Amino acid sequence: MGENFNLLTSTQEIIKEALQKLGYDKGMYELLKEPLRTVEIRIPVRMDDGKVQVFTGFRAQHNDAVGPNKGGIRLHPHVTVEDVKALSMWMTLKAGVMNLPYGGGKGAIVCDPRELSLGELERLSRGYVRALFDLIGPNQDVPAPDIFTNAQMMAWMLDEYNTLNRSQQPGFITGKPVALGGSEGRERATASGVTVVVKEAAKKRNLDLNGATVIIQGFGNAGSNLAKFLSDEGAKVIGISDAHGALHDSEGLDVEYLLDRRDSFGTVTTLFDETITNEELLQIPCDILIPASMGEQISYQDAKTLDTKIIVEVANNPLSEEANRLLTEKGVLIIPDVLASSGGLTVSYFEWVQNNSGYYWTDEMVRERMSAKMVEAFENIYTVAESRRIDMRLAAYMVGIQKIAEGSRFRGWA
Repeated sequence: MGENFNLLTSTQEIIKEALQKLGYDKGMYELLKEPLRTVEIRIPVRMDDGKVQVFTGFRAQHNDAVGPNKGGIRLHPHVTVEDVKALSMWMTLKAGVMNLPYGGGKGAIVCDPRELSLGELERLSRGYVRALFDLIGPNQDVPAPDIFTNAQMMAWMLDEYNTLNRSQQPGFITGKPVALGGSEGRERATASGVTVVVKEAAKKRNLDLNGATVIIQGFGNAGSNLAKFLSDEGAKVIGISDAHGALHDSEGLDVEYLLDRRDSFGTVTTLFDETITNEELLQIPCDILIPASMGEQISYQDAKTLDTKIIVEVANNPLSEEANRLLTEKGVLIIPDVLASSGGLTVSYFEWVQNNSGYYWTDEMVRERMSAKMVEAFENIYTVAESRRIDMRLAAYMVGIQKIAEGSRFRGWA
């Protein structure tokens, strides 16, 4: 977030390296190193006590050469315009990896939503849409939920957009309630997609998922659902962590019990006396390690002592570049975040398709189609990595940036 100011420059370095490997000239990098449009807005909100408070918001639209921009809106007290720019570029990479007709978008409002009432959140949500009305829409820029935003807020934003537009435009926003055109399977989409990728990675390492040991760092929406899905596949979840500590049991944790006890912020370890630290959790050998909390959680020093066969990045950039390089050299198969966590974006795309066609799919149809897209993307990146003798991370960045670069080239933009 805001304190990690290098997110933008590190993202630019990623894009530069991928474009160079693909053979594009400096002009293409100059086009893609920043969003085509970044907007800062001020949102006046009448608070419950009658006073007006003015909030700062952002929207970054990276590049719309291949289709509308797409990306979430986060509410956070420390989010910066640099964060929003970088995250819009990450969304471009994800869309490219999954071969979706989008450029990347990202939005944010600087606030702590936990300090706001429901009424204040509604007025803030509607104010965000009013301020950006001319720049967003189903064929321009399609928002979605992100950190501290949810289906209810998407519903308020949809209603405001439809009121201003004087028409029904369900494809304006994704992550909506199913009653308003949301897709089946959206809530569990990220974890479902990660599960598909874990299964494919296990095949590449000849690892039987039934009985394989798994450690999940982070127990929020993605991490907790993932624990459930992998345990249903027969895997043994031997460790989980949250912001307050970690739990470990070599015989396997009772995932159902933990899911039942976790609070809405993914906290569960505070209920237990015998906890360990996150650092101690990383010292425990396992077959599959899944960082699903914050970025830059695993350093070069951590990587020296990690004992695992597969790492699946669910959080944004949880391994430092040095850690990624060392672990790859040690033979660990690393599935990068732009692939692993793309299930949510893929089902958001499905929601948009369903809204635009007026034909809605069953949960089974969504899962089958999402699984097919994830397997296709995994195989594509794995093949690029093997044929070019590069790591999976660089292969994913190359696949991710190529679609938007080609679209820009054909349009004559670079």
